[in-house]
Amino acid sequence: MRNNIAVIAGIIILLLVNWSIAGKEKQLKEGRVVFLKLAPVDPRSLMQGDYMRLRFALANEVYRQLPKTEGKNKWRRNNVKARDGKVIVTLDEKNIASFNRLEDDKDLASNEVRLRYRVRNGRVKFATNAFFFEEGQARAYQKARYGKFRVDKNGELLLTSMYDETLKKLVATKKKGK
Repeated sequence: MRNNIAVIAGIIILLLVNWSIAGKEKQLKEGRVVFLKLAPVDPRSLMQGDYMRLRFALANEVYRQLPKTEGKNKWRRNNVKARDGKVIVTLDEKNIASFNRLEDDKDLASNEVRLRYRVRNGRVKFATNAFFFEEGQARAYQKARYGKFRVDKNGELLLTSMYDETLKKLVATKKKGK
């Protein structure tokens, strides 16, 4: 009996994982392209290999609009309570997002997109705070100024690649001998 329950539970878990993967694959193919301006920070992690810590300029705009807590720490960064929300951004002709407003009941214009954000430890975060790349490829990504995302209808973002200030896609250089 226990074996049957374990097998059924395993099948259900595999189905759920595959359903989630299929949803992300669909988002990568069909999601709306949005570029978020970024500010890379720390390019290395000894435990995880090479990566770029990410901050997004849009997060600062959202932070300024969020209600702040009162008290003696009102000027500290952690004066915004943990929450999830959505922001409406306007896309220019290159699909570069700029802050418009926090989510409201208004219908979206054709050049507006809803993006999901999270506030944790007083910081506004979008999708991810890191971009991982092959060890030894940090130089290829030093010029990163934009992250390219695919956004679904619910505002969920998937980071797909990094771009320079002219929106040229950054790619890792091939290693010698490969």
